[in-house]
Amino acid sequence: MSAIEQSSIRRGNDRLAIAVADKLRRLAPAAGAIAYPFLLDGFHLAVSPADDPISFWRLALAALLLLAATAAPLLGLACAYWMTKPAPSSFELRARRLAYLSIGTPPLFVLTGVGLGLLHIHVSDELVWVAGWLAACLYALLAGEQERPATSAAMVPSIARWRVTHGIAAAVILLYVAFHLTNHLLGLLGPEVHAAVMKMGRTVYRSSVVEPALVALMLFQVAVGVRLAWRWSSLPADAFRVFQIGSGVYLAAFIVTHLNSAFVSARAVHHIDTNWDWASGAPTGLIHDAWSIRLVPHYALGVFFVLAHLASGLRGILIAHGMATAVANRIWATGLGAGALIAIAIMSGLCGARI
Repeated sequence: MSAIEQSSIRRGNDRLAIAVADKLRRLAPAAGAIAYPFLLDGFHLAVSPADDPISFWRLALAALLLLAATAAPLLGLACAYWMTKPAPSSFELRARRLAYLSIGTPPLFVLTGVGLGLLHIHVSDELVWVAGWLAACLYALLAGEQERPATSAAMVPSIARWRVTHGIAAAVILLYVAFHLTNHLLGLLGPEVHAAVMKMGRTVYRSSVVEPALVALMLFQVAVGVRLAWRWSSLPADAFRVFQIGSGVYLAAFIVTHLNSAFVSARAVHHIDTNWDWASGAPTGLIHDAWSIRLVPHYALGVFFVLAHLASGLRGILIAHGMATAVANRIWATGLGAGALIAIAIMSGLCGARI
């Protein structure tokens, strides 16, 4: 074999290695999603048994594992931004959408566990979870590298009316969200305070008129939000747009999961009152129960993303009405910071903290 042929083979092998490495990088969010339940398992082992004193090193390991599990959706968010560019190949577009889907990892994993229980399928939810994500990766890989025609915002069918409708519905839902989050914040004062306020609120949002309308509005938001996310995920986007899409994907998964857990599993099937004990995983608690630990990232990021998504929508409205972009960006950042603090406060209450 001549030197020229050997050089050509080496170049071909190098190109193949680069292409494989690039594909693996694009599937990193799926790898994070696959690792998610095992990070939670590691956390549970680090804090168990609950009645034994925990050493500093076990506590530090537990904190790192829980932080890594909570950060798994943020990996998807970062990769979705990294992968947004004009005219991607079919594989790149599928990988980008897979990254967006991975942002919904915490609620989707809860949905997997609850769904298997409701269907009486006695298979490990982790096994089903891993198989599902491997199938999603295979779906992305089978797309190949054929180039898609360039797409611009002008070429996409108009979805302006859907965006306006989505925003109006969000303004109505905000009334319920504000009460619900405030009620959970009052859990820091004790379950009794939370229960008293919730009892008053239920006279309104559990009425025969309001509750069906509220559920229908939530499902409408999910349907429209998924439509918008699917459209926008095929277009180049800046960091603000990527965040808005990603937070919307999380909320779509969270709403479906929460409705399934509360209405179908708790109320319809098991006849459980969805009160503080139900939300906090009593009597074992969220932290020390091997199944319920998945609810910690699920709830925490749910609170954060609902407030952050609203802040993203507000930013767009403010800019559209003439506010300076820099000022709107500061308001958006403030909203994200407030969302993070409120999420930490609510989860602290659910995990036993009191003031």
